[in-house]
Amino acid sequence: MAGVYVHIPFCKSRCIYCDFFSTTSLPLREKYVDALCHEIELRSQGLSAEERRIETIYLGGGTPSQLSIEQLRRIFDAVFAFFQVNGEAEITMEVNPDDVNAVFLQEMQSLPVNRLSFGIQTFNDERLRFIRRRHTAQQAINVVHACQAAGFGNISVDLMFGFPKETMADWEKDIETALSLGVQHISAYSLMYEEGTTLTRMLQAGEIEEIDEELSLQMFRTLVERLKKAGFEHYEISNFALPGKRSRHNSSYWHGIPYYGFGAGAHSYDGNRRTWNVEDLHLYIKGVETAQLATEGETLTLEQKYDECVMVGLRTCEGVDLDAIQKEFGKESLAYLLENAQPHLDAGKLCIEQNRIHLTEDGIYTSNDIISDLMRV
Repeated sequence: MAGVYVHIPFCKSRCIYCDFFSTTSLPLREKYVDALCHEIELRSQGLSAEERRIETIYLGGGTPSQLSIEQLRRIFDAVFAFFQVNGEAEITMEVNPDDVNAVFLQEMQSLPVNRLSFGIQTFNDERLRFIRRRHTAQQAINVVHACQAAGFGNISVDLMFGFPKETMADWEKDIETALSLGVQHISAYSLMYEEGTTLTRMLQAGEIEEIDEELSLQMFRTLVERLKKAGFEHYEISNFALPGKRSRHNSSYWHGIPYYGFGAGAHSYDGNRRTWNVEDLHLYIKGVETAQLATEGETLTLEQKYDECVMVGLRTCEGVDLDAIQKEFGKESLAYLLENAQPHLDAGKLCIEQNRIHLTEDGIYTSNDIISDLMRV
């Protein structure tokens, strides 16, 4: 079965670190939803019954909660009308804490959403203002509790660490606050300085300084140790879940399962070819209206497939299946992987168990270098 990703690019304001495709052109929301529903219909045409079977749906952004309940309902209606959604499908929606009120929460009950993902980032109000998030720490806490009281039993929160001037004590407080919420899933990322973002311009102008690399690494170590102690599985480098609560949708990306991406800037993958819609709202809408979707794409070479298999596989706790490497890419690729893995095996940063190669706990902290060594390109 495949997954469905729906991109909602609208934001009330932009965070200074974000490099995802987004827009503050909120008056275009209704027209965009019209185009989105039409794209879903167009893309479903000609698919076989098997290709229409859907296991997961994920509404991301941007800010999906910037749409009205009626607009969200129309999107779900389109997916369910033109695809065969598994009755036990995981259906996730990203939500900003400041978009949730009693009315919104009550109306959410009419949607098929069974998993919520909150971009909280930090529980420190000063840092929230710095990155231009619209919610406060207390608001985030209150909203998570309100959603739990409303019956949502599968909630994920995003955290960030490595803010300028952040201390270990600051980070430990964020971890403990997140754990106190009783959520089922936590994603945690180091603050990244992406090209073209306001955050990077501030860095280049000397207005802020990056956190010390060793402190950032220790923050990650502390995160791993504390969440494991709390019963969370560290199932992907940046993702932690209570047993049975892994993100099934994101896991499909890491295991090479095909997915459909709908909306401006959304990516799709069929196992051989990757395609993506143009990151331009007007071109996207015009393309859908004329039934000539504004897309680009590439067919992956065998080397590219090998690299992706290694890269995403080593990010997971299961690692890379060595039998699958030989079957899909040949003995030469398996020999290449093992030869380049040997120094890291000797150093105790990789290990092989049940014919799968995976990072050890020590290896996780230098994963980028290890993964790079095992890739061909």
